[in-house]
Amino acid sequence: MSRIGVMFDRDRAPEELPAYAKAMEEAGVDDLWVVEDLGWAGAISTVALALAATSRIRVGIGIAPVPLRNPALFAMELAMLARVYPGRVVAGLGHGVAGWMRQVGADHKSKLALLEESIVATRGLLNGETVTLHGREVHIDGVKLVHPPKVVPPIVTGVVKPLSLALSGRVADGTIIAEGNGPVQLSESLAHVREGGAKPDHEAIVFVFLHVNDDSADAEKITGDLVRIQSEWLGVDPSDLFSLIGPVAQIPAKVQAITDAGMSTLVLRPLGPDPVGQVRTTLAALGR
Repeated sequence: MSRIGVMFDRDRAPEELPAYAKAMEEAGVDDLWVVEDLGWAGAISTVALALAATSRIRVGIGIAPVPLRNPALFAMELAMLARVYPGRVVAGLGHGVAGWMRQVGADHKSKLALLEESIVATRGLLNGETVTLHGREVHIDGVKLVHPPKVVPPIVTGVVKPLSLALSGRVADGTIIAEGNGPVQLSESLAHVREGGAKPDHEAIVFVFLHVNDDSADAEKITGDLVRIQSEWLGVDPSDLFSLIGPVAQIPAKVQAITDAGMSTLVLRPLGPDPVGQVRTTLAALGR
């Protein structure tokens, strides 16, 4: 596994973020990832806090929904962060949860067009280009950033279905696969990404639930509800959900399996108490 990151879970209190980010950096992770879900926290402010609290790790957005993110404004925000923290920002974009988007009047008919056009426009602006794009969903006329970044942040997508995965391979720098997908599903997803024309350096990122616990009954009490919710979303039985929930001795083989499936970045989502301790234990088990 080329990179190992950790997620700042959306349910943690925002004021915990600076200390959490610093502790995870000291533990030895490569990345910190944050989310932008409706009603929780904005991704740009969250990333800014995490970057300011750390000195080395990369901070990723996993993900910002394009219906809420005008490409010009998103590029302006990203450019500011990337100028101050070069090489430490990853911009994640996705379709957004349809129900949430409808709640705020941001639902779009052409979801694939919106995502692709948003990526193209955002990258062009970050590259310092004067962007004019009159697409199906995105309309920008002669916009250019005054302070484009010297190190352009990679743009990755968090997507699920085959057409969206192919889109990611076509226009994005990487793809995020959601929690619960095991080696078979990961290989299938990457096949769609490659069909879209992904370059050899396309970053394959997977989010994985983590809970180190030798007591299966206790682990189920702590993680069971979230596992069932994710299983229902993926349409699989909870027993088939891939995770790093269980004894630490099982972790190296599981991580090797998803590495063999083509993943280059593993993002741990620690569940339950002592997330820093769980991550330290996991890194030690992986020889990190």
